[in-house]
Order: sequence, then C-alpha cells, then structure tokens
Amino acid sequence: MAETYDVIIIGSGPGGYVTAVRAAQLGFKTAIVEREHLGGICLNWGCIPTKALLRSAEIMHYAENAKEYGLKIDGKVSADAGAVVERSRKVSARLNGGVGFLMKKNKVDVIWGEAKLTKAASGNQPGEIVVSKPTKKAMEPQPAPPKNTLGEGTYKARNIIVATGARPRVLPGIEPDEKLIWTYFEAMIPKEIPKSLIVMGSGAIGIEFASFYRTMGAEVTVIELLPQILPVEDGEVSKFARRQLEKQGIKFRTEAKVTKVEKGANKVTAHVETKDGKTETIDAERLISAVGVQGNVEDLGLEALGVKVERGTVVVDGYGRTNVGGIYAIGDVAGPPMLAHKAEHEGVVCVEKIAGVPGVHALDKNRIPGCTYCQPQVASVGLTEEQAKETGREIRVGRFQFGANGKAIALGEDQGFIKTILDKKTGELLGAHMVGAEVTELIQGFVVAMNLETTEEELMHTVFPHPTLSEMMKESVLDAYGRTLNA
Repeated sequence: MAETYDVIIIGSGPGGYVTAVRAAQLGFKTAIVEREHLGGICLNWGCIPTKALLRSAEIMHYAENAKEYGLKIDGKVSADAGAVVERSRKVSARLNGGVGFLMKKNKVDVIWGEAKLTKAASGNQPGEIVVSKPTKKAMEPQPAPPKNTLGEGTYKARNIIVATGARPRVLPGIEPDEKLIWTYFEAMIPKEIPKSLIVMGSGAIGIEFASFYRTMGAEVTVIELLPQILPVEDGEVSKFARRQLEKQGIKFRTEAKVTKVEKGANKVTAHVETKDGKTETIDAERLISAVGVQGNVEDLGLEALGVKVERGTVVVDGYGRTNVGGIYAIGDVAGPPMLAHKAEHEGVVCVEKIAGVPGVHALDKNRIPGCTYCQPQVASVGLTEEQAKETGREIRVGRFQFGANGKAIALGEDQGFIKTILDKKTGELLGAHMVGAEVTELIQGFVVAMNLETTEEELMHTVFPHPTLSEMMKESVLDAYGRTLNA
C-alpha cells in the first residue's frame, strides 16, 4: 500500500526544504524527494559556494592593498586554487548536513530518488508519484543518503509541490565539455586559475565569476548581447559598475555575441560578432557560459497530466498553483526571478494557502531584492528609473555618494552610490538601487520599507545609526527632496 502524505515536495533546494519545514509546522504530514543532494543547487553549486569563493577573492584583494590601511605584508600574496575550492566545498557540506538536520527535527520524511508525477489529486483521491533510482550524473562523489530515508516506490499525496529548480542554459555549438568550456558548476571547482578567461553573459552569475577570476589573476573578457552589463539593473548603476570593473582590468564587449567557439589543446577561440556586423576573435584558456538558466521540467510527467509549461517553466499564479488541481510549482522551475529567496517565500506562500492560513498574500515580484556579489557589490529592489518613467508617473530621484559617508571613507570603500526613486505625488518608494561596499546587506532596509508601504516622510524621520553605511539610505531620500544634510 502506497504511503499517503498531505504534502510531497519534489526537490530539496531552498524553496523545497523551506516549504517542507513550513508544511510540517502547519501540521501536514510531509515528505520531500531528492535525487542528488539536500539543499539543491543553491547550497551545493550556487549561492553559497560562490560566496565562499568570492570571500577568498575579497581577502586577497585586501591583502594586496594592505598598505592602504597602514599594514605591511612581506612577500607576494598568491592564490592556492585547491585550498580555495576546498574551503568552498566544506562550507557547502556543512550546510548540506544542516538541511538533513532540519528534516529530521521537523519530522519530514526524505525520499531518495527521482520523482515522476503519475496522477493528480481528484475529489477525495490523492495524487501519486513514482520514485525511481536517480539517473542524473552527480557533479562529484555525493554523501550517502541521510539515515532513515525512504527509497524507490509509489507515494501518494493530496498536494504535490514541484520545486525542481533550474540548470545552466546551453547554446548550440557551445556545449560545455567540463574542460575548456565551463558552466558555473566547473567554474566553482577549478584545478588551477586559468591565465585568461572569456565569460559569456553579464548577469549576476557571469559578473560574479568575472570578478572572482580577475581578482585571482586571470585576464577576463565579458561578452554581453545587450547594450548594458547587468541588464536587469538600473542603467546608472550598470554604467558605474562597468567603470569600476574595467578599472580592475575586466574587458567588456556589449551588443556582441559569440557565433562560434573553436577548441585547441588548452585554449578556446571565440568568434565574436558586434551589432554592426564586425567580427573579432578572442583567445583564452577557458570559457564560462553564463547565458541564463532553464527550468527542470523534463521527465516529471507534467505534460501527461495536463500541467501547463511555457518557455521551459511551469505556469503558476501568485500562490504557486498550476492549472491542475493539487499540483503546485515554486522557485526557479516556476519562472523568474530565479532567486533562492524568491523560492523560499514562494514556497511559504504556497503551503500556507493550501492550509488556509488567513491573510496570505500572493507573491509580489516587484518587492523581491536582487544582489550581485562582485566588487563593487550591486543590489536593488523595485522599479529602475527607466521603468518608473515608463509607468507614466511623475517621479523624484535621489542619490547619495559613498564618498560623502564617514563610515565608507573609514573603510577605504568610498566608491559607489545609493539611488532612490519615489512617486512625486504620493511619496511612495518605487525602487532603490545601490552599488558599493556591503550594499547586499543594506538593501533589505528598503525592502522592508516597501513592504510596509513607507513614504518619504517616514523614511526622512527614521533615525539611522552613525557612523554607518546605512545613513546613505536616508540621505538618498532626502536628496530626492533637496534636503540632503551631508553633501
């Protein structure tokens, strides 16, 4: 007899495991299916290990510039690629174990294997999945499944939540080979730092790797199809970030595309075409393809059950509901923005809606922050200046420079700015955009403000501690009204 659950989640990434915890808290009998590693891509091959790599690059940057802080380091600072990667993998392993602990603590059953939906819930009859032996090749030797996990078989649930995440998008003719052409998987575990590198794509993933490898000593060229790097960011922020990255030695080709890649013994040659039809060739030891990701929708049985899939992602409403009753989708597989924190909140909203929790609001994608952890960091929430103008509203725009902030100067991080966009009539905060040191930690202040529907008046009368970088947030709002106090 098949085991029956209230909720089964397919995929244990940030969206999946957080949803499982919340479901258990709500009293649901819950199980989660995982085919490869607890924590999914984010904990094992994405958000967390890349931040560990970038932290090593940051420490190296400070060591190389120690004299600017009155310190002396004898000898040349160099990177040990093996040790840097080992630290990154240890960080991931620690968090992987933490997810296993959370499942046990919350009495969530872990089913080890690959799931396929075979039946949707109908009336009093639960939906059904079949779990089989994983067919996906692991990126590295995986730890044994946690103790007390379930295995292959048929399982039933009244609600099935698909949280299978996404994978790197592959362009025809530029397929990764794990040696010369990398995805972000291979880029996280280099045996040595290449002397030269081409990065295709200048979104968050591409720019973070470009920043990491440049700091580690590689000559880096970034190729972007669109006119600006970091295409989803405010244009002013993008231009500033580009200038700062170019000062570090990163080269950019925008409005350009790679039409062909030739492989040598230990190098690649990229044929690059610009918008005016001109072509050039760029040689490098390695190439990272960072041209986006696509949802893992294949082999799940979705189409057979009539679940609507468009452009490689499952179509859902603001509560994660698909067009088929009893089947839901959250996170990257449910479409952009493909961010771990979006997946987590989306999962909580989804399962709370299933439980009938009062006052559950549909996910508002306009209030989801985005962060890029390069040097300088970039963070944003809400509308860009360009998008705000397109709405037809009259707006006020405020800016405040890092160079006028005491804490930034004391840190030796005086390059950057904070920009706020407000509705001229109502004072509503429409968007906030930052570039500079630690802005990925600052942005949450504006996210909270937007969520509470804060106006400019309330932000102006909020007391920010001194000396902090956060003071620039208030000053930026003041600037929008011609009232800045420290510039």
